[in-house]
This record gives sequence, C-alpha cells and structure tokens, in this order.
Amino acid sequence: MNYNVIIVGGGPAGLMAAVAAAEHGASVLIVDKGKKLGRKLAISGGGRCNVTNRMDQKELIAHIPGNGKFMYSPFSIFNNEDIIAFFEGMGIALKEEDMGRMFPVNDKAVTVVKTLLNKMQELGVETRLNTKVSSLLFEENKVTGIQVEEGDKINAGAVIIATGGKSVPHTGSTGDGYPWAEAAGHKITELYPTEVPITSAEPFIKDKRLQGLSLSDAALTVYNPKGKKIITHRGGMVFTHFGISGPIVLRCSQFVVKAMKKHKTTSITMGLHLYPDTDSETFFQELVQHKKKDGAKACKNALKHLAAERLLLFFLEKAEIDPSTPLQDIPNDNLRKLADLCTDFRFKANGTLSIEDAFVTGGGISVKEIHPKRMESKFKSGLYFCGEILDIHAYTGGFNITCAFSTGYTAGKSAAETAAD
Repeated sequence: MNYNVIIVGGGPAGLMAAVAAAEHGASVLIVDKGKKLGRKLAISGGGRCNVTNRMDQKELIAHIPGNGKFMYSPFSIFNNEDIIAFFEGMGIALKEEDMGRMFPVNDKAVTVVKTLLNKMQELGVETRLNTKVSSLLFEENKVTGIQVEEGDKINAGAVIIATGGKSVPHTGSTGDGYPWAEAAGHKITELYPTEVPITSAEPFIKDKRLQGLSLSDAALTVYNPKGKKIITHRGGMVFTHFGISGPIVLRCSQFVVKAMKKHKTTSITMGLHLYPDTDSETFFQELVQHKKKDGAKACKNALKHLAAERLLLFFLEKAEIDPSTPLQDIPNDNLRKLADLCTDFRFKANGTLSIEDAFVTGGGISVKEIHPKRMESKFKSGLYFCGEILDIHAYTGGFNITCAFSTGYTAGKSAAETAAD
C-alpha cells in the first residue's frame, strides 16, 4: 500500500497530525502498537482532558520552560485559540477554569478521544493497531515509509513520528521513536523526568510525620548549593511517604533534577513558605503581638491558626517551643525561629521519582534539528516529528497538550503539502 502520510503513534500529537494531514488532502495511515488509539489523551487531566490553556501567547511560552521559544513557529500555524475553535467546531463545548485551563463541559476526556476518532474516520484516515514499527525506510536523504515487525514495508511520501517520550509507559510511551530518530541522524538530548513528585530522605519524611498533609496556598523554592534562588512556584502541595507532591512540586521538579546534575550533588535545598506574602521579620512581629494578646494560652492553642496541627507541632518542636507552655513564657528568640520556619522552612530533596512515574519527559530530539514552521527533519526530507518525542516540555495545566496539538497539526499540514508535491 502507498500512502501520502504515515503517522506512527496515536497519542494527542499523532491524532491531531492525522486530522490535519487528511484535512489538507492527504491519504493517511496511522499506526500504533497498542490495542486502541488515544490512550494517553483518555487519562489526561485526571480523565477530564485539559485540552489547552487560554493564556495569552507570552504567558503560554513562559509556562513551557523546556525550549518554549521554539513553539512560536508552530503557534503561528495552530495555537491555543485554534485548538479551542477546532474542538468547539466539532461540537465539544469547552469551559475555562482557574489559570486559563480549558476542559470539556462534560468533564470527559473520552469525548475528546471519540470526537477525534470520528473525525479521522470521516476524513478516511486508515488505522493499523497492534502493529509495531521496527524501522524507517530511506532512500538517500528522503524517507520512503516504514518497516513493521511483521515484515511488511509500507510506503509513503511522508512519515510523522509521534511516539511520545518515556513517561506514563502504560499508555504506550516507551521511547520507541528515539532509535529511529538517531538512525536518521538526529541527536537525542539527555532524557529526565519532569512534572514528577520530589523525593527526600529527611527524618520527618522517613518518619511519615507529615504524610498526607496538604497545603493549598504555599510557595516552594528550589535553591542552588550557594543558597541562590533558582525558581519559586506557588499553589498546592502535599507531603507523602517518599517526599512531596502536588502542583507546585511537579513544577519545581525539573529544576531539582537539573540543579543536581549541574552542581554534581546528591541533594538540593528547598524552601517551603507557608505565608508567601509575609517576610520573617513581619511574621515575627505578628507573633509578638499574639504573645501580648493571648499570652496566657498554651502555645499550641494560641498559635493554632498558624498551620495544621501536625505541621504546627512539628515547627514548634524545631523552634524548641513546648506546645503546652503559655505563649507569654516563650523567649522572642524562639518565636523568631518559628517565624523563620513558617516563612522559609528549609529541607533537602535528594531527587525525584523515575521518568516512568513522571507526567512528562524532559529531553528528546534536539529542536535545533527541526524546521519549526514545518516540524520536518533538517536531515531527512519527508520525515516529521511532533509531541513529546521532541525536547520540549511544559508545566501541567494544559501546556504540554497544547504543544502536542500544535506541533501535531503543524506536522500533519506540512506533511500533506510535502506528499502532494
């Protein structure tokens, strides 16, 4: 069989590439090693599918810390507003939630998957499931198709690789596309976990003292070995049996990984700010006022408004304050220690969970080797890459899927135009 475009991988980028290529007149085959398409899309956003984010482009790029500037070109072809219009045009009503996140009104990711699959069927896209690709086929500097493990050679004028990274492997993202890219002459930058929980060997973590305790509006800072701030994120987090997790932890995780590698160290200091808008001195003065007002009360009662009970008792212990002692009997030096803990509690992180446990893969095919307005290889004509296989990664909140849809659409459109030549 001959096709204009073959797409390998049925995740968000691959499905969007299939629709775009078919819409632009190409005969399209999508190949996936799994039993069904859209597995990662079906579980995205906690099963609700955060299809994109409505932030303006400058903010959007700022939320893509891994080579975000590369995305200016794909966004000029198909951006977040185009994604919204695309899904609404197919009958999926969307709603905007906090921080610009866009979800289907019915909160069902499966609706998004079914709609894309129906659109592909309507456009005549053919599919081959349970089909493993063993290699790409080339003639000189042009891709000519794919070789599948069963022995078939399938020819095409263009091939799009959308096999994902190595995160969430149960959806089929097991790094299959990297060797094919290397065979085409591409460099794979070092892979590492991003958007992943952070681990710590601190005694209070090992003792599970704060396990399960969640904070809704805290700030978390990653410091380099010299004590200089690398990044701070604000929002929710939770203490776990292995370390910390939650939205701000995921956002800080890549900076922990990169700092440990850069400084060749086994641990990185982090700072937890329970009161992000208050500095230590101001907080101390407030404690002094509480001492005057509620001095007769035991510390654990007079200060119970400061934090959840387990966290308060932990901080009181670290500040060498007996919880049952009247607040008025506590020396100001100890209150100052407590103020420091509430405004910047320092502890050590020793890494993250594995890349398989991460939501997103950092690293991948070097974007320096890709034409950004076409998503085509600079080494082999007719070969395209899109989605998480590329060295592009973003925070959670609809940003990664926006990159996947944008690069997928751009690759599909360009491949269809190439195949038609």
